[in-house]
Amino acid sequence: MDNEENNVFFQQPCGAWQETILDSIADGVFTVDNNFRITYFNRAAEKITGVSSKDAIGRHCWEVFRANVCEGQCYLRSSLESGEPGVHNSAYIIDKDGNTVPINISTAPIKDAEGKLIGGVETFRSLAELETLRKELTNKYTFEDIVTKNKKMRQLLDLLPRLAMSDATVLIEGASGTGKELFARALHNLSNRSGAPLVTVNCAALPDTLLEAELFGHVAGAFTDAKKDRPGRFQQADGGTIFLDEIGDISPALQVRLLRVLQEKTLEPLGSEKTIKVDTRVITATNKHLQDLVDRGSFREDLFYRLNVMVISIPPLLERRQDIPLLVDHFIQKFNRLHSRKISHMDPGAMALLMKHSFPGNVRELQNIIEHAYVLCQGGVLLAEHLPEYLKPQNSEKQISHSRQDEFKSLEEMESVLLRDILEKNDYNRQETAKQLGIHKTTLWRKMKKLGIQAPVRKKKSKDT
Repeated sequence: MDNEENNVFFQQPCGAWQETILDSIADGVFTVDNNFRITYFNRAAEKITGVSSKDAIGRHCWEVFRANVCEGQCYLRSSLESGEPGVHNSAYIIDKDGNTVPINISTAPIKDAEGKLIGGVETFRSLAELETLRKELTNKYTFEDIVTKNKKMRQLLDLLPRLAMSDATVLIEGASGTGKELFARALHNLSNRSGAPLVTVNCAALPDTLLEAELFGHVAGAFTDAKKDRPGRFQQADGGTIFLDEIGDISPALQVRLLRVLQEKTLEPLGSEKTIKVDTRVITATNKHLQDLVDRGSFREDLFYRLNVMVISIPPLLERRQDIPLLVDHFIQKFNRLHSRKISHMDPGAMALLMKHSFPGNVRELQNIIEHAYVLCQGGVLLAEHLPEYLKPQNSEKQISHSRQDEFKSLEEMESVLLRDILEKNDYNRQETAKQLGIHKTTLWRKMKKLGIQAPVRKKKSKDT
């Protein structure tokens, strides 16, 4: 295609064959005139941004993309000013739904037959799937990966950056499956130590003798199988962070050694008399109440106070039910990206079953439930029949698939029914209901008004009774 054809191609509407070619590629392609107004927008650009070609053409490119580079180092502007193409630049855009999408950008100027600049072209590729896979493979998390709208959880997220920048010891409390390790990783990745290792040790997974060697290392000959010197996890985490999960399960002897590391920042490997200095931040977690262990004499009080400097208490999923639909959507999208599928949502009938469940396994259990349903689902919607058997009311599969699902025609209707259930259980006590849902009492009142829910009129007691 020569320059004259090139000029016609970008100034005139595409022919059918040209549209077919550009719409068949996975990369987004758009062109702009000299005023940065979009003149062409292909199908992949529509898919990545969520904006239709009809809505995009004629608008300034920054209005459509809302990229982090639009107000600063705009790669397309640089190409137009320099007359040179730019390749493989990274940026983030905000799609139509408000999601942050990482992209890779290549840009080039467009000139007419006389060499006059008439606009520019940009191709871009979504890196969202690669980013998800990278996180899955490297376990690199930030606080943005903790999905919630619960008030208490939001308060914890607001606190995370300040805790991360401190070297103070952090104790994370929470039941199994609440996401304690996710918080530990967020603290590390937001800290000045993020360039150094984060080393995780499950203290409940190893017997006492092995755990001691694992934490502090050993020298050759320290025990039968010690063929050579081996650094412990504290040394491996030097300059970084060590995360000790299930800290309440360590023995009294190990508690003494751990206390010394916290107090003196030194340790001695097994079989060695040499003292090694370590610069390691310590984050611990437990699903037990350490104060109770101290009171029973099974956990050292002095170690408890060393660990209890800053405390994060993660509420169980049962106390933040409003996060269940949000987490369900999060896991569906996660599995969609990992398996290249397009399941859109969960059926209200299935969601109602989840909202009633007590979730002893917390967020981890919910993720496993969604993965189970995802594997069984052959269509585009997760149904009640795809859920594990233990979630279904016994002897009422028919009722689940017909009566319960037919009861809800929309998410708003489902919210109304579930909210009534919780209000009834709390005898329409708005303060107790709001507390259970993790929202303000005023917010609950607004929801009740919007959904047309009124507390029953209570008869006044007769003076004679």
